Formats: sequence, C-alpha cells, structure tokens
Amino acid sequence: MDCILLNVKLDLFDGNTNITTDSGLTNEMKTFYSDYLIDMAEPELVHDQFGQKHPIPKNGGKTIEFRKYDPLPKALTPLTEGVTPDGQKISMGVVTATVKQYGGFVELSDILLLTAIDNNLVQATKLLGSQAGRTLDTITREVLNGGTNVQYAEGQVTSRGELSYTDAENNMNLTVDAVRKAVRFLKVMNAPRINGYYAGIIHPDCSYDLMSDPKWVNVKTYADPEGIYEGEIGRIEGVRFVETSEAKVFTGEGAGGRDVYSTLILGADAYGVTEIAGGGLQHIVKQLGSAGTADPLDQRATAGWKATKVAERLVEPYMIRIETTSTFTAA
Repeated sequence: MDCILLNVKLDLFDGNTNITTDSGLTNEMKTFYSDYLIDMAEPELVHDQFGQKHPIPKNGGKTIEFRKYDPLPKALTPLTEGVTPDGQKISMGVVTATVKQYGGFVELSDILLLTAIDNNLVQATKLLGSQAGRTLDTITREVLNGGTNVQYAEGQVTSRGELSYTDAENNMNLTVDAVRKAVRFLKVMNAPRINGYYAGIIHPDCSYDLMSDPKWVNVKTYADPEGIYEGEIGRIEGVRFVETSEAKVFTGEGAGGRDVYSTLILGADAYGVTEIAGGGLQHIVKQLGSAGTADPLDQRATAGWKATKVAERLVEPYMIRIETTSTFTAA
C-alpha cells in the first residue's frame, strides 16, 4: 500500500483546477486521504478494541446514549400445560455522555512542497494519523483506569502506595496468580466473555514478567490464528492479552517512588466508545492560498485532523484493573 501512496503527485497541492475543486481536494482524494488517516490511527486504538462501538449521531447534538441491559432473572416457575406465562420485560439502562472534539494540524510550506522528494502530504497524514490514534486511545485509557474495581498485585496490599520492591515473600510484579484472581472476580460477577475469553491490556514491562510462566501461550502458536486482536501477544488463564506501551503507568506513585503499572482485565460490554469511522475522525486539508489575505503569497498549506470522541464505563463489575510493579520499575 505504501508504494501506491508514495506515487501520489505533489501537484495535488498546487491549485491545479483539473485536480482539485475550489474548496480543496476532489471528493475521491478526500476519501483516499481520510481512509489513509483512519488506517494510520486504528492500530493505536488498543483501548477501544473491546468496547461497544457507537457511531457519531448526525445532527444529534453533543449528547450520545450508551445502552446497558440487566440480565433476566431465572425462570424457576414450572410451566402449566396450555397456559402461556406472563412475558418478561427487558430492563435497559441508559448512560448519556457529552462528546468533545480534539484535533491537530501541521503547516506545509510552498518550498517544502516544491522541493521535497517524498510526498509530504502522505507523510504528514501518516504522522497525523498516529497522533490522532494515540490521542483518542489515551482518552479511552483514562476513562477505563478510573474504574472502581482494583486489585493490588496478588492482594497482599490494599493501596497503590504500598506497592514496593518484589522479594522472596511478596511478589508485587504481575503474576499468573494475580491474573487468576482478577478472572475469578469477573466470573463471580457473571461478566460475559469476548469470543470465549476475557481481554487484557498490558504494558510491555508487565508482559515481560508474565510471559515467563510455563502456562503462557504465545499468539504465534494459536491453533486457530483467525481473529487476532491488534497488538495481541498471547493468552493465559482465560485472558487474551494485547500489549501497548500506552498502557497506564502511575509514575512514582508506589512505595519509595516506584512506578505502578495498570493491567486491565475486561469482559464484554464493560464500556462504550464512539467510532472513528463515519465522521468520528476527519482529515482536513487546506491548499496554498486558501487562507486568502492571511496567506497573500500562497506560502502555506495545512493538513490536519479533527475527531469527535467520548468513552464511558457502562458496567463496573465487568472490568477490573490489576496494579503492580515490574522488573523494570524505576524508583
């Protein structure tokens, strides 16, 4: 795909009316670059992967509704022959959230556009896509890490500030036993699984500690490699883990100033997020001279992105975070 993209000509930006409309790029080019921006952003959206996806409502104002459903009670009353029992009502809760906009842009000078060997619009879009993805991922990450259910290491301590150096008696790093206890919590809460497993979001410093366990199953050895999540590295104790350096780190908040890592264990429908497709993420290009008198010599073009985003926790018992130190924890 990159080879095709790099063949896009720089004259997309030169104001040639055979290629662009008065307002900018042609519709085909707008679609092309918008899709490319989304392609660049999606790999960064690790924390969005396991949430309910909701499109941005058109002309719906700034409020979006996420729905959550209560499980039906057990039907323990025997049926009477020939008698239809009373129907049951679905209990639905609504969580409303206010969407916000985020964005950024870069300037491209006329000299840069005329003299550069590579297509700077493509390169700018690649950088902007990564920025957009990391920004939107962080928004979701912060919401998830504000959840009410937390487990400190294997349960030896009761606060983040007590997480200290690992020794022979107290392992404060991420362990299989810590994962097993978190899974037990979700099972007790009847948290539904995602394709048969719970999902874990883990920092590379913590996956280093966890992957040394002999029960660890590397993603490369899966018997059925279909449906691999973005960033997935393996599974253990019924949890499929995706790795990201953007996982939450509470810098210096452990005992003695140690860094504390969050590992999220999630069930299905635990949270909801807005989609980036369908207007959630836009690519915006302004040509040389489009600023009018603000750019009288046609010296500046810009490329940018704008996103409408919100994330909300929906069912607190369907998620838990494990806070631990790591072999690589700095003090």
